[in-house]
Amino acid sequence: MRLILAALAMTAAAPVWAETSAPVAVSDTVVDTLSERLFPMLGALGRLPAGALDTRARRIAACGGVPACVIEATIWTDQDRAMVVASLSKNGARPKSNADLSVVAGIDQELEALNVVLRVYGLGLPGRYPKIDGPIFATDTPFFADSVKVAIDTARVASVAPPATIAASVRLAVALLDANDATAATRFEPLDQRENAGARTLAARTDWKAFRYSLLIVPGVGPEDTGTELSPRSKLHALLAAQRYRQGLAPFILVSGSAVHPRGTRFVEAVEIRRALIERYGIPADRVILEPYARHTTTNLRNATRRMVALGIPLDRPTLIVTDAEQSKYIESQTFTDRNRTELGYLPGTVGRRPSAYDLEFQPSRLSLRQDPRDPLDP
Repeated sequence: MRLILAALAMTAAAPVWAETSAPVAVSDTVVDTLSERLFPMLGALGRLPAGALDTRARRIAACGGVPACVIEATIWTDQDRAMVVASLSKNGARPKSNADLSVVAGIDQELEALNVVLRVYGLGLPGRYPKIDGPIFATDTPFFADSVKVAIDTARVASVAPPATIAASVRLAVALLDANDATAATRFEPLDQRENAGARTLAARTDWKAFRYSLLIVPGVGPEDTGTELSPRSKLHALLAAQRYRQGLAPFILVSGSAVHPRGTRFVEAVEIRRALIERYGIPADRVILEPYARHTTTNLRNATRRMVALGIPLDRPTLIVTDAEQSKYIESQTFTDRNRTELGYLPGTVGRRPSAYDLEFQPSRLSLRQDPRDPLDP
């Protein structure tokens, strides 16, 4: 009897094989998170009307699987993008807009962000910041060509959508990023339910009027070698932040910065500054808010505002940017103002008075909530 029961149990546990060659969609936490963070409006767009992308489909099919041709054909042309915008009113899908960015502008900018990924990681063209962005393999080597081919194969295997569709294009872009380990935007999710859970709880019962500033914003400055965890400048930032916190100027310290400098580093600026604040200066962990995604000074400030809103920290009170004298001076310069307008399309806030060479008052703006992926790796 025991042998019969064991045989039955093995039979019940055995897989049932489907006699079909149809692809099966499987969930991939890295791909899903990265797609949602980089292309949220495209993900909510849904299917376009039948025939809308026929010209695009023929263009891709004509490549016969040649990798460089496939990448080039997958890039969204002006005609393709116009077709998508024209189809918005026909398919009933109206992704929710954000801040003051219209749905049409948001969709078009995400399509351009797709193009940036395809050009930089699929064709090897230089990006906006070639020192920190780009393929991990030299573009003139067979390793780069093979990584592109494998990314195309990966996207084709993983996607159940036809190659010309938005969904397949997003999957290919993410496959290219994954092939080059450019997936830092997925490493800490869900950020505010894990790393920042304690701060969120404390923020809900904080008397904000008891503090001069709602937050100390501490941007990271990365080292220039892959073996150094924390740069001398970031160590100074940690010391300054600890002093300001002990003075009682603000109830929280927000540390901001991704794994940026040098290219290929595994050390996340915000994580290392947070570690120094906790281990070296005894700052309570639930008083240090982690923002591990910003790759530039512009997005240090933008992302700080996003974390404030997510954690329930009011925007109607000033914050204090705490950094070294050189970066602090840069933040209040016209050069930095112009850079924000060019790279973000808006100012993430207003710079106020300067209490010291290391401190700048900063009033955040709700415009920072806008999803505007002009730099698709810094969404």
